[in-house]
Amino acid sequence: MTDGPRLFSILRQSSYLIASIHTALDDSQLMRFKEDLVQRIGHDRARGVVVDVAALDVLDSYASRTLRDIGEMARLRGAATVIVGIQPAVAFAMVQLGMNTGSVVTALDLEEGIATLDLALAAPATVRLR
Repeated sequence: MTDGPRLFSILRQSSYLIASIHTALDDSQLMRFKEDLVQRIGHDRARGVVVDVAALDVLDSYASRTLRDIGEMARLRGAATVIVGIQPAVAFAMVQLGMNTGSVVTALDLEEGIATLDLALAAPATVRLR
């Protein structure tokens, strides 16, 4: 793990984790974020994760891949993931560059992300988020 202050926060809200990135992260900070979040999923027995990227005005290919990896790792640990807060310019650039979030669901904001998890986790297992 990298030393230094955390530029992200991971908070528990009932059976969900809310992971907010507060500023652009370099590759080592993204790795720390991923490791900390995946560990917290098990520690807190989280059933869902909301990753808030609203503070990011740039999302490079490594960050995009890291978000996809977080979603897949969370799924393997039993938690659904929703990415929220993708800025319009970031969404535009991601489409233009052929980047995506893979099978990880996205939502407009934190409120919609939590509602998406509520709906998905209340549904039968066959229609849950990936």
